[in-house]
Amino acid sequence: MRLAFVLMALWPFAAIADGERAGAFDYYVLSLSWSPTWCALEGDARGSPQCAPERDHGWVLHGLWPQYEEGWPSYCRGTARNPSRADTAAMADITGTAGLAWHAWNKHGRCSGLSSEAYFEAARAAFVAVEKPPVLRALKEPVRVPARVIEDAFLEVNPALEADMITITCKSNRIQEARVCLTKEFEPRVCGRDVIRDCRATSALIEPIR
Repeated sequence: MRLAFVLMALWPFAAIADGERAGAFDYYVLSLSWSPTWCALEGDARGSPQCAPERDHGWVLHGLWPQYEEGWPSYCRGTARNPSRADTAAMADITGTAGLAWHAWNKHGRCSGLSSEAYFEAARAAFVAVEKPPVLRALKEPVRVPARVIEDAFLEVNPALEADMITITCKSNRIQEARVCLTKEFEPRVCGRDVIRDCRATSALIEPIR
């Protein structure tokens, strides 16, 4: 999962905050959202193009989030130029929409200390490097499973991951996201204690790709 570029020097902070200095964080969280859940809870009501059947989205990139050992920075101060509309549109195949790509950059990406181009490159490479369990793409009907089953499915197809390097979240008793923790060099690492908490649902709904 190593990428061919080097991040600038970084310094740790200890709390959630807005407007911190770009480049000051400890590790990344790669957040993958199960698109059918987001569409059922929010996207369909918004008429989001992400939810159109022809888009065929399963796991989409919610974001590559700079993280402190506890908490995270957001809306950081920095000098990096914003991405162009073409740049955000080019990410829509994995983010669902260009708008989400813009939001990911504006809230989280500028905190990385990278240019928008390098941030999107890193996010795409990290997204591709994490194998998605094929059994979930093959679902034909909604099923209810313990959230741990989804984590185990990721661990099975990603031998470099260990249980404390990935967490599954739920929303409205549905499988919501898979979050993978990565070093600043994009290698798997143990998540911080505020990220490591898994969904404990024993009967969480996961719907098939539309």
